[in-house]
Formats: sequence, structure tokens, C-alpha cells
Amino acid sequence: MKLVNQAWFEMNDIIRKDFNRSVWIPLRAVFYNEKEGKPGYDGYKEDFFGTGSVAIPVDKIEAAKKLGWMDVGISHEHSGWVEDGEYTPAELYKDCRGEFEGTHLLLAQRTDDDSPNVWHLNQDLVITLGLIREGNSWLCPKDGYTEVARLKTSDNEAPAMIEVKSQYLKDYLCARKLALYMTHYFSRNVVCDDASHISWQNGRSKENNEQDSWEGIIMEIHEGGHSFGKKMAVFHVSRTDVDESDDVPDISGIPTDENTNGESWEKEFEGRKLYRISGELWRNEILMPGASSPKVRGDETDPTVFFIVDAEGNKSCGRDLIDSGKWLWFKPDLIMALYHRRGGHLSFYTEQTGTVSCSYGSGTHFGINELGLLNVYAKDVGLLPEWQQQIWAGYNISPEGGVSSELLASQVRAEPASTMAPEEFLSKGIEEANKLSLAKLGIRLFRDHEVVPELIKKAHRFRSIDESSFYALAKDLARLIADSLDAQAMQTIVAPPKKQKWGSLKSLENLLAAKYELDFIRKITAPLVGIYELRHADAHLPSSKIEEAFNLIEIDRDLPFVHQGLQMLHQVVSSIYGIVEGLRRWE
Repeated sequence: MKLVNQAWFEMNDIIRKDFNRSVWIPLRAVFYNEKEGKPGYDGYKEDFFGTGSVAIPVDKIEAAKKLGWMDVGISHEHSGWVEDGEYTPAELYKDCRGEFEGTHLLLAQRTDDDSPNVWHLNQDLVITLGLIREGNSWLCPKDGYTEVARLKTSDNEAPAMIEVKSQYLKDYLCARKLALYMTHYFSRNVVCDDASHISWQNGRSKENNEQDSWEGIIMEIHEGGHSFGKKMAVFHVSRTDVDESDDVPDISGIPTDENTNGESWEKEFEGRKLYRISGELWRNEILMPGASSPKVRGDETDPTVFFIVDAEGNKSCGRDLIDSGKWLWFKPDLIMALYHRRGGHLSFYTEQTGTVSCSYGSGTHFGINELGLLNVYAKDVGLLPEWQQQIWAGYNISPEGGVSSELLASQVRAEPASTMAPEEFLSKGIEEANKLSLAKLGIRLFRDHEVVPELIKKAHRFRSIDESSFYALAKDLARLIADSLDAQAMQTIVAPPKKQKWGSLKSLENLLAAKYELDFIRKITAPLVGIYELRHADAHLPSSKIEEAFNLIEIDRDLPFVHQGLQMLHQVVSSIYGIVEGLRRWE
């Protein structure tokens, strides 16, 4: 085994650590950072961290400083109890001196069977911060599913450490006027055959200060772990006054010299000489509450997010936007950053206006101007939580291209446009086509597939912000339409000639052409064919083929890519509803 240097045992890296500056705060830990080899044998190495904690009133900190590892540490489990007729709930900590009461923010429940103990975050902490548990994490949905607390487990799935994010914990403590009193125990030990590299005088060293107590020890041991050169005394005592043949043996009599036999001997420990080198650190630490509580108590904090509000580049914070009476401009990339987060939502009111959010709850009204930029009324952004404002600010730009005419129609003239967005009709069109084809033909045009809901969600114009993303949108639309058409089902009604193979779009064309003029049907399906051809545009499709595909879709390539994406979606939806109308008239 490679020699472990003395500094590792002396734990200066830990002594310098201050949990008041940490991102994650442990509430309880029985955690091995490292554990290898067999205890008592050469090569064994262990690095252990344990902690216990209790929340205490801020004005009782001095009294709490008397508590130590044996008062708050990991030897304690939690349960309600009754004393002198008074019930004490599990979450309540009572100082044995009667000087103060505290609150357990983590409760360790003994299971009383062979399953691991269960650790619970304090219910008030969970509910007040609005947390939900998923696996070994507690998330905050209203903050974009930020991980607020996390559980680490051992190899046998027993709880080993629960930590809470400092920002949330300090906010909660501030609201309750509490501090967190923590008591830690760190242990590092190694078993080896040579301890000459450790310079502690007489194999021992100690250091103490106000919050730390460290001790280093070198112990000579026999292989296996027993103290080197030591003996063990063994005492054996048996009873002689019990008739083991009795149906009900009785051993209630007091043992005396007359009714017992006893013997004793010594046993010497054996095995080669090894050394156990250990460093132990006990620390008591106080985590002070935050200076404010914006999450729990709703305290107002200094703004950290600013937005460009005019052509000169002047900026205002979110709070000042509320009464500004202005609009803001954003890159269209913003929609992807919001909508594709967990809990995000996107829907459209008109062709060029809609609502978007990055979390569950009400969305923010937006419009799209002629340059494909987003406009939002400044007040709506100013009312968002600051963590959401931070996302919006990353896409904020100077005014350009004016405010969306359809947004102004709604927010200024109170006369919303009568236009409609194709995104709102894509899924409905596919469902209607399947409903009619089943009723009229006994088949479903489109196959159900597990990826369809995700493709529907991704089928929006804001996927198209440059050439490569435009082609990616085309590829997904091809997967959604052409790849989902059930060619086999359609060919049960109109079969291809012998030795011919029809793809899905050809099968659809010939199915509809059995009832309507072929040229008419080709006009309906042309955009679908064009999009199907574009699926390989990002794989060096010849430019002539690309132009043919664009002509089939009828896209104005001089428009901003967001508007090109809109045109492509419009043509796809128009084709689907052309098919729907054909099926509706099918006799």
C-alpha cells in the first residue's frame, strides 16, 4: 500500500472548510468518502464523515454551544416520547438542561427490522419550500425544478447523507429566526506495516480551539486489529443447581459459590505487528440564517437582472418594468429556452401571438414582429420571478423591427387578430384524419407511436432559427407525417401493381386518387413530398433537389427563418386538412 502522508490525517483541508460558505449543507451524515481493504489488515483505509444537526432559536446560540457530538450526533434517532404525562413530538429537541428547545430538520426513523433506517426531511421544511421528492432528490417546481435537497445512500441503499442547498435552507431559517447547530465527526485511519513517516511525539498529537478538537494516534496492533502485545482475560461461569430434565426449569435462585462453577484464563493475541494510524476531528459549527427570506417570507431583495428598454441601450431592472408602459424585444431562441424546460408551455392565440412559460402556471403573452423577433409587454416580464427573468434577460436585445402588429392589436386596440397559428391544428388534423379514415375506410392513416407526442411538442416555428435548425424541423415533420403513415393499411384498399413498391406518401396519393383527380391530390400532398425530400438536406443533398423541395412547399427563402418555419408548418397543416376534407366527402 502506498504510504499516506501525515497531512491527510491532520485534516487541514477539513479544518479550513466552513459550511457557511458551502453550496450544500448536510443535515445528517453517516458517510464514507473512502473505505477499502479489510479492517485490521495491512492496506485498510477509511475516511469517514458523520454529522448531526438541530435548528435552534437565534437568541439561544450561546446556550446551544454547550452541545456536543454525544448530544446531537448520529447516535440519536428520533421519535415522539412521553415524560411525566407530557408528550414531545419527534421533531422537537429538548435541551437536557432545560435552557432551550430546538427543531430537527431531519428525522431518523428506526425501522425495527432488517431494512435500512429511513430518514425524513422535516415536513414543514418540505411543504414551506414547496418541494416534491423524486428518487433521492427533492425538487422545487416553482423554481424550475431546482434540486433543493438530495440523499446519498450507501452500497446497501441505507441513507448515508442528506444535504440541503444553502440558499434555500438559510432562507427558511431566516423566516423562522433559527440557526442550524451542527456537530461533526471526521475520522481517517489506515492500517500499514510502517508508521515511521508520522512524526507525532510518542505516537500522539492533539490540537484544540473554540470549535475543533483534533487528535492523532498511532497504535500498534496485531494483524486482525487487537492491541499488540496485549492479553485478553476470559471468565467462564456455569450454574449447577438446575435440573435440565425438568419440564419447567427454574434458574431464579441467586448465584452463589455453592451453585456455580467458575474458571478463568488468559489469551494472548497473535499475528504480525501492524500499525493503525488515525486522525479524528470533532467540530461544532453554527450555520447562521440568511440576511433575508425572499422565498418563504417574501422579502424584497436588490435587483440583479436588467433589460434593454430603448434604442440607446438604457436598462431597467424587472421591478422598474412594471410601471414603464413599454415593450421589450427578445431573440426567438428564447422560446426554446423556456418551452423545452420541464413544466414549460407554449400555445398560440393568433398566428403571430401566443403565450409561453418555463414552469407550471400562467404564461407570458408574446408577439412576433416582421423580423421574427419576440415582443413582450415589459410589465409582464417585470412580474416574473427573478429566476425566470434571468432566462429572459439572456435573450434580450435592443428594439428592432417595431412591435408585433398582432400583439398591438390585442394589447392596445383590444381587437385581437382573427388569424390562426398552424401549430394549434397539427395534432388535431392528424386525429381527425384517423377518425375519418377509420369510419370511412376501416383503417387508420397514421400509426400510433410513442415518439409522436414528443414530435408534436417540438413541431413549432421557433425550432427554426437558422438553416440547420430549419432542416431539423423539416426532418421531424417528415417523421411525424410521412414516416407515420400506414402504407400497409392503405395498400389493403388500393394495392400497387405487381413488382412495384409504394412508399407511404405514394400510397396516400394513390389511395386518394382512387376517388379524386390525381393532379388535385398531388397539389394537396406536394408540401408533404417537399418536406420529405428536405429530410436529407443537411446531408449534402444536391442544391437542385433542395430547390425542388422548397418549390413544392412554397416557402419564401428571403424571410427570417422563424417565418420560414411558420410557412412550412402552415403548408403541412393545410395538406393534412386537405386530406381530412377528402375523407369527409368520401362516399
